[in-house]
Amino acid sequence: MAKPKIAIIITSTRDVRFGEKPAKWIYETASQREDMEFELVDLRDFPLPFFNEKASNAWVPTENEVGQRWQKKVAKFDGYIFIVAEYNRSITAVLKNALDYSYKEWNRKPAAAVGYGSVGGARAVEHLRNIAVELQMVPTRPGVHIQGADFFAVWQQGKDIKELTHLEPGVKTMLDDLAWWAAALKTARETA
Repeated sequence: MAKPKIAIIITSTRDVRFGEKPAKWIYETASQREDMEFELVDLRDFPLPFFNEKASNAWVPTENEVGQRWQKKVAKFDGYIFIVAEYNRSITAVLKNALDYSYKEWNRKPAAAVGYGSVGGARAVEHLRNIAVELQMVPTRPGVHIQGADFFAVWQQGKDIKELTHLEPGVKTMLDDLAWWAAALKTARETA
């Protein structure tokens, strides 16, 4: 069996976003593993208009060209790590919109999350997990939460995110769980 391919998705498109830092950190850490392949995926590269299709692509093909390109990108992966900013106790609008543009492409694949913000993006990650269930993804229990002092030290005070070594055990646990689910679900999808 080929290694599962995992997308690390940067889910904020703001000019002054923080998400690139944890995305690159997770990518560098994860890429040292032998059991999965990783690719950074940036929602900036997919300027999706607000969802205005006739229906979900579960029922009707998407007409929007960027939406079609996004669906092809999502489909090529066996699992996802979402880098999740918390905006007003939820996920970003661009992430919700991107999730809505695909359906079958997400099905039966694991979804892990790295949250950041004042409470480590915990409320946004929880919201994402609920959406993931509706899209027939398998949200992993372990996640990584960059919160409070750590978040502000990296964001505003110039601390290198790699100095947050106390988060490394959580990253390993998240990646181990993601690897198990990605392999199990890939095998199940290929034999169904």
